[in-house]
Amino acid sequence: MSFVVAFLSLLSVSIVNVVLPAIEASVDATPAALQWILSGYALAFGVILVASGRAGDIFGRGRLFVIGLLLFGLGSLAAGLSADALWLNASRVVMGLGSGLLNPQVTGLIQQYFRGAQRGHAFGLFGGVIGVSVAVGPVLGGVLIAVLGAEWGWRAAFLINVPFVVLGLVGAFLWLPRSAWRPAEAPRAAQDPRPARGRLADLDPVGVLLLSAGILLIMLPFVEREAGPVIWLSLLVGLVLVAAWLAWERRFGAAGREPMVDLALFRTRSFANGALLITVYFLGLTSIWVILALWMQQGLGHTALAAGMIGLPSAIVSAVLSPLAGRHVTRVGRSMVLWGILLALAGLILSGAAVLLHYAAGTSEWWLLATLAVLGAGQALVVGPNQTLALADVPLRYAGSAGGVIQTGQRVGTSIGIAMITGIVFSVVAVAGWELAFLVGLGVITVVIALAGAVGLVDLAQGRRGRR
Repeated sequence: MSFVVAFLSLLSVSIVNVVLPAIEASVDATPAALQWILSGYALAFGVILVASGRAGDIFGRGRLFVIGLLLFGLGSLAAGLSADALWLNASRVVMGLGSGLLNPQVTGLIQQYFRGAQRGHAFGLFGGVIGVSVAVGPVLGGVLIAVLGAEWGWRAAFLINVPFVVLGLVGAFLWLPRSAWRPAEAPRAAQDPRPARGRLADLDPVGVLLLSAGILLIMLPFVEREAGPVIWLSLLVGLVLVAAWLAWERRFGAAGREPMVDLALFRTRSFANGALLITVYFLGLTSIWVILALWMQQGLGHTALAAGMIGLPSAIVSAVLSPLAGRHVTRVGRSMVLWGILLALAGLILSGAAVLLHYAAGTSEWWLLATLAVLGAGQALVVGPNQTLALADVPLRYAGSAGGVIQTGQRVGTSIGIAMITGIVFSVVAVAGWELAFLVGLGVITVVIALAGAVGLVDLAQGRRGRR
């Protein structure tokens, strides 16, 4: 049940890409408004992940899951019925806030109720959810436009969430254990007689504000690319706020309080390296689906449906292999993630070769169905297994906030990567056209994924030294 809801919230990141032209025609949206239809959701989603994870630890993950689900459902309903771009943008922000509230609760619940190989299997399923949602979003958007037409197709891309939200709410009250509605176990929580509202100070409001504002200002230049060079000042201010947050968390912990994120977690090798690896990985790989859709439609003249369909085999392979990878990750360890990165690199290199052959020898571009399937296999061995290994040594009372840190890395990496790589691609398009631009984009992504592999190699070497 929680995986289905997480799938919908992540699907809402990618499904919008192929329905933007229909939205533009329907509500007479300006380019700036279209940018914020994409960006508002991503910003709201990413900004509150860590804080909402910590809130789930303190007040009960079931409560935060339901609140997030309600916000996501109301935002989806409002978005599907929007009469103008302003209302649609506001609705997307509400959807993003809902997603940011509920997603850390999913990882926190996995940490709370699964152990050992079962936890790896659960995270494998969740990794499959992430991979499939990214690839299936453009397919579903294209299908809805093709079946329902432009006007109702884009609206259905949001309204389709509503019945699943209702089912999710019913399922939460029926199936979540009673302990999911209570604070996570902690040494002092068992002796803490205060009601939930009395524990508000444990949420660390100053830390929440500093980190949320810092993440917002760091992400803003990468999602709002038309505001000119002044907006890049926000990146510097954001970094300063994150530094201030680190100082505050140290002070908060030194005073005997439980900070939003225990900075000692970053001294845990598995958590620190896992968080860094997945941030770099998402910095590169999520951009492939954006530039692929652009190349298929603008470079080759295919429909939105065709552009979405080319990623379908990758999604299927990822969905099949992710649970299998999760089942064995605790036995295989970090080497599984490295094999996944090698497969991802192989898929990218083979895709580049397929594009070269398409232009040089006239072969079909649909060979990418096979090469991208290799990429999907790699993703299955990276996302879920890395999350299992990164959270393996995290105390239960910080499961939500630690999961929020990892998901924040994914969201920040995605935003920066898409802005950076699409910016490079469009610069090359203006000079040399799509033939070279797509290959350059694939090359940049390949380099970034190789850097993620280097992080994994360092982690593997450190782990072996630690066992000696």
